[in-house]
Amino acid sequence: MHSYPFTTRLALALPIVQGPMTGSDTPALAAAVSQAGGLGMLGCGMRSPAAMAEAAAEVRRRTDRPFGMNLFVQATPTPDEATVAAALQRLAPFYAEFGLVPERPAQWCEDFGAQFEALVAARPAVASFTFGILSAAQVARLQAVGSTVIGTATTVAEARAWAAVGADTVCASGMESGGHRGTFLSPGHDIPPAGGPSVDDFEASMLGTLTLVRQCVDALPPSIPVIAAGGIMDGRGIAGALALGAQAVQMGTAFLTCPESAIGPAYRQALTQAGPTDTRTTRIFSGRPARGIVNTMMDALRADERSVPPYPVQNALTGALRRAAAQAGRADHLSLWAGQGVAQVRPMPAAELVAVLAQELLAATN
Repeated sequence: MHSYPFTTRLALALPIVQGPMTGSDTPALAAAVSQAGGLGMLGCGMRSPAAMAEAAAEVRRRTDRPFGMNLFVQATPTPDEATVAAALQRLAPFYAEFGLVPERPAQWCEDFGAQFEALVAARPAVASFTFGILSAAQVARLQAVGSTVIGTATTVAEARAWAAVGADTVCASGMESGGHRGTFLSPGHDIPPAGGPSVDDFEASMLGTLTLVRQCVDALPPSIPVIAAGGIMDGRGIAGALALGAQAVQMGTAFLTCPESAIGPAYRQALTQAGPTDTRTTRIFSGRPARGIVNTMMDALRADERSVPPYPVQNALTGALRRAAAQAGRADHLSLWAGQGVAQVRPMPAAELVAVLAQELLAATN
């Protein structure tokens, strides 16, 4: 199988990166993928610094292979009381179904500065980022401790921005991707907007994976590899991305139904029953556009897409509701994040899935 600078640098046998699925991935999943020849990832956007250190230690206990950690680049918000009150009122009927009353949470999100320090201390082989961009000094700090820095881009402008701050690799995340969009720039601008991207910015940044990968490969210097993400579920999809110039692929949805993932029974069943056109992009669960399987709550709040407060405020306000729904085994109130390839999920152990993907890739490239 052809090797690429990205896989060679990390000593990976396969050009397969397990997507960092915050809240759904586990050290067991990351270790299994890494041990099988890919790159396992820990989604740490909602992990505390202590939990990050614990998770990294657990991966290292399970394997001596390289793995990565992902963070959300975000500032702690200070929403006004009227915004929070309106959001709580909007969610009250849904909470009531579980005998609960929505409350203002103790915190809106983890402190990114503290998480970043924990990441530097953990020294993973790969440090990846989404929702925003690092400074050149932050990139250099991670590189100094031996971490390869990967920045998520949903447009060519974002890919160039990551290159400008010294990132080693860019992950081109197409609109087919499950979970949150990584958009951080307004189209036509090279500085992140105050308060984050608008809904219109996200809509303008919904580029398909094939288009985005080609554009990023052409726009970036050969020294900066591109990883393709979005809608890739099998070896043929991997081969197609590599043919367009990507040096690896990032696959999240494909690994969600592995027994090592942290998702509950209701989410797992929804994934295995989803059809090819059952996903949509929505803001109603978290305040940031994210692709998931359509359900009752998504439909009920469709008219409020532009009204809910931005991430992480809405995400924190719906957290207790989603936990209650998971405990009750009800998928109708869960954020069922999944990509457009969800109908192709294959429930099997992670190592087995990696082996199948490797066989399919070999068949597709011979």
